[in-house]
Amino acid sequence: MIFKKVLLFVSVLMAMAFTNRDSAIKNTSVVLTNESSIMVRGTTNVNSFNCGYKINKFKNPIPVTYYLEGDKIRFNKTVLILDNICFDCGGKGINSDFQKILKSDKYPQIFLFLKEISQIENSSDVHASIDIQMAGLTKNYKVPVEVKNNNNLLITGDMALKLSDFNLETPKKLFGLISVNDKIEIFFQLAVKEN
Repeated sequence: MIFKKVLLFVSVLMAMAFTNRDSAIKNTSVVLTNESSIMVRGTTNVNSFNCGYKINKFKNPIPVTYYLEGDKIRFNKTVLILDNICFDCGGKGINSDFQKILKSDKYPQIFLFLKEISQIENSSDVHASIDIQMAGLTKNYKVPVEVKNNNNLLITGDMALKLSDFNLETPKKLFGLISVNDKIEIFFQLAVKEN
């Protein structure tokens, strides 16, 4: 029953029906609609900040290649590319600081590689295994994801990561009196439809 739920999820996600349980490689593409959002939230020792991604800047469609392996769906070369310059933190100064934190002059993009989807035990939600490549380093994260099927497929989740995991240093302001905390949170709501 759990495997059937995972198959149903992927068939809706990819807007394709599985006709058999073989491990043949499937190819499709999806589009992220304007109802999507990605938000990075962080804090300093003084206050907090939010940096939203300009969704209309996504390079659609996004190619998706996947296959079944046991009770998991594995993905090949399925990547969401975020141009660092498309993050808006609410002001020119903080936008500039955020770009410096991300080392955008040398690494202008963040890559999110979808690796696999697996069912969360005793839940209708799934885990997504994602490789995040930022500032030249790649780390793997397993993210619980909630999926809703309205007019479009709505995929929501959040995750925490440390900037230091990617050798990113936070800037100091006012002679070191204001500093950005190492931990940031990423919230996403992706409205997906077949291309």
